Amino acid sequence: MKLNLTETLYALSNALDTVQKEMGGISNAHGKHVAVLSYLIGEGLGYDDIKLNDLVGLAILHDNAFTEYVREEYNNGELLDYEELKKEAVSKDVREGFLREARHNVVGEENIKLIPFSTNVKNVILYHHENANGTGPLKVKEQDTPEMAQIIHIADIFDVMFDIKVMDLDMYNKSIERFKTFESTLFSKKMLDAFVKYVTFKDIEHMQDVGEINFLKERLHTYEKDYSDEEIMNICEFFGKIIDYKSSTTKSHSLGVASKCLRMADYYGFDKEKRIRFYFAGAFHDIGKLMVTNDILEKPGALTPIEYNRVKNHAYWTYLLLSEIPDIEDIKNWAGRHHEKLDGSGYPFGLKESDLSFEDKLLAVIDIFQALIEKRSYKKEFKLYDTFAILRQMARDNFIDSKIVEDVIKVYSKE
Repeated sequence: MKLNLTETLYALSNALDTVQKEMGGISNAHGKHVAVLSYLIGEGLGYDDIKLNDLVGLAILHDNAFTEYVREEYNNGELLDYEELKKEAVSKDVREGFLREARHNVVGEENIKLIPFSTNVKNVILYHHENANGTGPLKVKEQDTPEMAQIIHIADIFDVMFDIKVMDLDMYNKSIERFKTFESTLFSKKMLDAFVKYVTFKDIEHMQDVGEINFLKERLHTYEKDYSDEEIMNICEFFGKIIDYKSSTTKSHSLGVASKCLRMADYYGFDKEKRIRFYFAGAFHDIGKLMVTNDILEKPGALTPIEYNRVKNHAYWTYLLLSEIPDIEDIKNWAGRHHEKLDGSGYPFGLKESDLSFEDKLLAVIDIFQALIEKRSYKKEFKLYDTFAILRQMARDNFIDSKIVEDVIKVYSKE
């Protein structure tokens, strides 16, 4: 499947930043700010387009494990085995110095292996909080820290301390003087010199005028690449985990839907290209839920009409977010229409059966099936017998396609 990975990350960056702001109180657009600053440094240091695409992608995703970290720390979610991960990721001499605040770096490093970057990005996420003098969470000094990690580190701290979205010239000058006091402690001399030289107020001001993503699109040449099915599935797994870990009630939903999309695609004999594209749609169908706050997603009781409308908006957000990715018109429609009903009572567009493709209708059934067999804050998981009964009733009510329902039951009735 052909995909422009950088454009995909651009499209999803708003959702990623929204989650980080909601769950961690971090400034809005933080990931995009770090990407802009990192780009300026990388460009100044002479990175070519391929390396710059990887650097910008890593910057957007530098806190990719944030939802997992917060869920584990505050909600007792089931996560990766940190003890095993740190044995693999951290050398023996620093294991004893492994701190709680380094956990999201370790998990983030493990997650980022799923993204098929074009250059060597090993340890960039793992070490992006390390200080030049070795006082960071993993006690790694500048000579052992990848240059990309150092770039993201200095960009990250600059935005957290000063927030470039509202920076004026006076604030910029003061921030640069403040940063110079961190030479050889937080930042190496080389990295600090590069930051001061290549991150100009003129560029920051232009970013403020046109927006972070438009700034990057003006400067950075992106490219489409043909990825293997395994690489696409890894990308889906990466984002599926971010979507599902946002709420403890949906910790396996997206990838559960995706796996069922694959199984039903095989049942219907989809060709190789359509098969992986349908899987992609299943994995990303709820990306819009990143724009819905957890106080609504996890509410144990009945939602108010206003709250329900906000939940319903997630399907439209999915459609909008995926609309920004080039050449996935079919995937955008399949994913964005997964709550449409045959009688026109669905959302977000109120489409009727004649407006819906077979794939639209199939994904709608799969999504309902997966949701019914999962435990949620407002319900227990249903057994297969009860799930099949509900699906058949919904088909009789002209909400979902009866033939597809019977096919799904046929495939899964033996489990």
